[in-house]
Amino acid sequence: MEAVRTLSAEYVDKPSLWRRIDMKWLVIGICVLGVSYLALMPLFFLLWQSFFTPETATQPATFTLGNYLSAYTSPETLRLLLNSVTFAAGTSVLAFITGTALAWMNERTNTPFKSLFFALSIIPLIIPGILFTVAWILLGSPKIGIINLLIQNWFNTDYVLFDVYSMWGMIWVEGLHYSPMAFLIMTAAFRSMDPSLEESAMMSGASIRQIAWRITLKLTWPAIFATFLILFIRAIESFEVPALLGLPVGIQVFTSSIYQAIHQYPSQVGLASSYAVTLLLITTVGIYFQSKLSSQGSKYSTVTGKGFRPRTMDLGKWRYLTAAIFIVYFALIVVLPFLVLVWSSLQKFYSVPSMEAVQNLSLDAYRFMLDYPTLASSTWNSLVLALGSATVIMLLTSVICWIVVKTKLPGRWLLDNLASLPMVFPGLVLGLAIMVFYLNVDIGIYGTMWILFIAYVTRFLPYGLRYNTTSMLQIHKELEESAAMSGASWGTTFWRIVLPLLKPGLMAGWIYIVIVSIRELSSSILLYSPGTEVISILIWELWENGQYVELSALGVMFIMMLFVLVMLAQLLGKKFGVKE
Repeated sequence: MEAVRTLSAEYVDKPSLWRRIDMKWLVIGICVLGVSYLALMPLFFLLWQSFFTPETATQPATFTLGNYLSAYTSPETLRLLLNSVTFAAGTSVLAFITGTALAWMNERTNTPFKSLFFALSIIPLIIPGILFTVAWILLGSPKIGIINLLIQNWFNTDYVLFDVYSMWGMIWVEGLHYSPMAFLIMTAAFRSMDPSLEESAMMSGASIRQIAWRITLKLTWPAIFATFLILFIRAIESFEVPALLGLPVGIQVFTSSIYQAIHQYPSQVGLASSYAVTLLLITTVGIYFQSKLSSQGSKYSTVTGKGFRPRTMDLGKWRYLTAAIFIVYFALIVVLPFLVLVWSSLQKFYSVPSMEAVQNLSLDAYRFMLDYPTLASSTWNSLVLALGSATVIMLLTSVICWIVVKTKLPGRWLLDNLASLPMVFPGLVLGLAIMVFYLNVDIGIYGTMWILFIAYVTRFLPYGLRYNTTSMLQIHKELEESAAMSGASWGTTFWRIVLPLLKPGLMAGWIYIVIVSIRELSSSILLYSPGTEVISILIWELWENGQYVELSALGVMFIMMLFVLVMLAQLLGKKFGVKE
């Protein structure tokens, strides 16, 4: 009897299996598995599909090297590579020169109203790439472009001044669209650089040109190289401009070729995958060099423990010229594109500005779009995907960052690299990889909102990681140790101490991911189905149907909605102490 009582007591005192599981390891395990699944599965299936023939109803898929032979033994591939590199390099150079010159004028000179120009620099980032491209088609098309038609009417000529359907036109549109990114990055670089060397050179009699060329540019070399690499990677994975401007005149790059290979009949998924592998290699090399450069940035550091106060250069009467350059730039990148969309949206049929056209102004396009059958569902889908993916990404990456920054677990560097892996995927390639995976692994999400949700979470995972890492490094370990000494569990400590302290970084990352998610097109265009369209897909469909007036009305409403959303986000950010 005594033995039975002892066994019973042990059984009663023994905690259940569920209670014996440490919640910390359960949460960490789920997060690690989730990140590994999101990052690796698309990559493996993209490579796997590139070695197989398409599966049809009558013929199963078979192993082949034909996709690579078709893709890389054709002279067409050399032309694709040349076009892609020309487009990306031209875009990078234009965006970099424009953004750097404006950043230098903003930070190092006494240009009037420069604070206002800096505040306005966020507006170009709000305009989605597809709307920016459509606006420049309405401005610079040889047949319907307002710039060309006005000049032809004024000078009574047939001469086409600006042809947006050309390689130069593509570089112009994409370069302008990415120049605000270069402006913001280079502004940060100039702002954090100790200007005492420039001031010493000025005192020694050096000219402004000599100071800019021999001191400023050399000290900001890491930022220059990193900015150029980022612009090159973004340009080579770009989809909207090559598809809208290049395809109609036969100028193909890798992204537009992937899109065409999938949308032909029968669909050549294997050929598209082999093209995507090349694009993946190019972006991987670019991001490797960018990371390498970041690790060697200390060689160029000029900010020490000694405080400094930047002193701007006096440009004299030339400061009015630099102010004029800012105004022209703002007109090209915001005012003209937005006004042409507004003008187009108020027409019954698209026409150039004239007194006759003014008499025909109408709000019919807005009424048409407000009654459009899929407008409400597309808006709802975009909001759900943007808000949902941003929330999941920030929570998931907060645990990943805690593992990487706060623990000594072996292999945590691998977890950091896994979460950063989706950065090398161009949007279209990621969409293709996820499409291939869920076509072959049927778990019931292909054709639903869930596949878009997975694509958004995968694509923007690295952004959440970067925002959370910066904030996590600032939290000292002793706060968690104090909580543990007081008897708090890991879950309580993480929820009530770590997450509240991460709030500024969490909110900043959440706001950024919401904005970029709601404009997303390149992955969505391969994954959407009837009923799961997002707003960018609706714009794309209107363009393909030739409904330019209705598209313009939707574009104006979309930009206004994004502007309100960004303003609300900024107010929310200030409330939670998010710095710009």
